[in-house]
Order: sequence, then C-alpha cells, then structure tokens
Amino acid sequence: MRWRGQSIDATDAAALPGMERLDGLVRTVTTPEFAGMTFHEVAAKSALNHVPSASAMPFDWTVNPYRGCSHACSYCFARGTHTYLDLDAGRDFDEQIVVKVNVAEVLRRELAAPSWQHEPVALGTNTDPYQRAEGRYRLMPEIIDALAASGTPFSVLTKGTLLRRDLPLLAEARRRVPVHLAMSIAMPDEQLRQTLEAGAPTFQARLDTVRAATEAGFAVTVFLMPIVPHLTDSVTVLDDALARIAASGAVRVVFGALHLRPGAREWFWQWLEREHPGLVPAYRGLYPGATVYAPAGYRKWLAARVRPLLRRHRLTGGPEDEVETRPARPGPVRTTARAAASSASAASAPAMLF
Repeated sequence: MRWRGQSIDATDAAALPGMERLDGLVRTVTTPEFAGMTFHEVAAKSALNHVPSASAMPFDWTVNPYRGCSHACSYCFARGTHTYLDLDAGRDFDEQIVVKVNVAEVLRRELAAPSWQHEPVALGTNTDPYQRAEGRYRLMPEIIDALAASGTPFSVLTKGTLLRRDLPLLAEARRRVPVHLAMSIAMPDEQLRQTLEAGAPTFQARLDTVRAATEAGFAVTVFLMPIVPHLTDSVTVLDDALARIAASGAVRVVFGALHLRPGAREWFWQWLEREHPGLVPAYRGLYPGATVYAPAGYRKWLAARVRPLLRRHRLTGGPEDEVETRPARPGPVRTTARAAASSASAASAPAMLF
C-alpha cells in the first residue's frame, strides 16, 4: 500500500531528498540514541489497511505503525515499499524510518465507526511494530488498548524482544478479546544472523521472549522463516532450531523457504555475492530471473524434512502455504466507513473472498 494514500497533505522543503513531498510529514528527527537512523514523523490519515480479497494472507485487516525497519533483514519482503517514497529498498529501508505518530488516535476513530465489524487485525505483517523505533515512540501500548477497548481481536508478529515490555498490556487485552502472539526466529547461527539480519535480536534473545510470553499465558507460534537454501536447511540445523524453540515453550511452528520479492531480491543478491559467492550458481538455479519463490520441488523436499522434526519435538504447525493461507469463503466484503462512502454500492453487494 502506498504511503501517499495514507497521509495528510503537507510539504517540507527542508526534508531529506526524496522525502520533501511526503504527505503528512510533521518533522524529521535524528538522535544519538539511534546513531545512523533518521525518523520521519508523519500524521497518518488512516490506520486500518484492508488486505485485497485476492491475497492469500489469512487476515483481512492490518495496522502498520512504521515504514522501514531497523532489523535490516536482507531478505525482508517489505523492502520494495520504500521505493514508493522515492527512497531505496536497501540502506534507506534500514535507516530511514517513517513513523505514524498519530496512529493510535486515528485507529480509535476508525474502530468506533458504525460500519466496523470487529474483524481480526494483524500487526507486524509489513514491518515490525517492535523494532527499535518503538522504544522511542511507544505506539504499541495505545494501539493495543484501542483494539481491546473496541472489542477487536488481533495478532502480533515480531522479531522484537521489546514485546516483553507490553506483555502485561497484552495479557490484560486478552481478557477482552482473542490475542495471538507469534515470534519470527530463523537464524540459529549467530555469525550468519549478524550478516543477514544485522539489526535484529539474537536467536536466543527471541527464544527468551517466547518463554516470557508463554509464562504470561500465551500459546506462542514461531515462524521459522525464511529457511535459507544451503545455509539453514540441513537436518542438523533444523533439528537444533526446533529443539530450542520447543524448549522455549512455543506450541506451533510455521516454516517456509526464502522468498525473493522485488527490492529484497536485489539486496539479498548483493549479500549472497559478498558473503557466500560459492552459492551464487545454486541460487541462480533455484531463483532464476525474477522468480520469487523456491521451486515446488524444493518446498516439497523441505516439508518432508521438517515434518518429522516437528513431530519429534511435539510441535504443531506446518508449511506456510498450508497453514497460513486464507481459505476460500463466501460472504460480503466488509469495509470501514471511509471505504463505504467511496463505494457504497460495491460494499453492499455480495462477493467471494479468497
């Protein structure tokens, strides 16, 4: 979703090149506490994002308080969205962070609309809501409260250990609405993690966060993604990772092979050529041309390798394309008031969601 469609019109002639036309820009901030990073604070016009019906994502609504992410994962699928701001999908995505400073206020207004059907909302589906910027801006507590107070169930997917700060709030929210927590943990080898997702917490720090969430009463899902061909797909690596995940108290694991979407593809390829040049020919075979997904044969082979390990460690779950895909289901398309106002006739017509 393009940021321009989410913001209030404004101009800042002194902004970073490429940002001067960013709608809703309030100010640009740098601070010694976050060396090398720049925060672009914006006033958002909307908070709820509707997922297109054709999407395979197993949810219809998302909230994304940030654009860009300091976790700096070379493979991050959201990198391409930074180009909508005339910023690059590489270093700018890691260091130029857009912050919707009024997101909770706008969200409360949207959730109070008579047309809101209290459908589940997903957090962390684009960029991480518990990245480093959240330590400064503290947007999530108000978002959590807004969702719970409105009777809206929600889920949080993160790599951020800052989730632990909000566990009491999340536990309280769960008294009012269903709340699901998931942690993305993919690189058990610390040397590999430091080069591939340099700004993210360590594997063990994330496991400790899963343990804390489990002790707070949550049944935590772990996303073992991406599994990186020829680097993290051996039985030894997978077995060790799943044993540690199970020991942390997680109950479910969703796994999947590396995706290389536009933006991420170019940045990952630079990383591969720099860090593992010997694997370049193999990757040209797995991801030829503009291919996004690993071949079906590789995914089938990977699933056959991981499933027995899930059973060994008494974990539920499975491949992402089986357990995280939106099922076909009939029903009306539900929209918020702002969408209904622009397409009243379409909102009242029956449709199929896929």
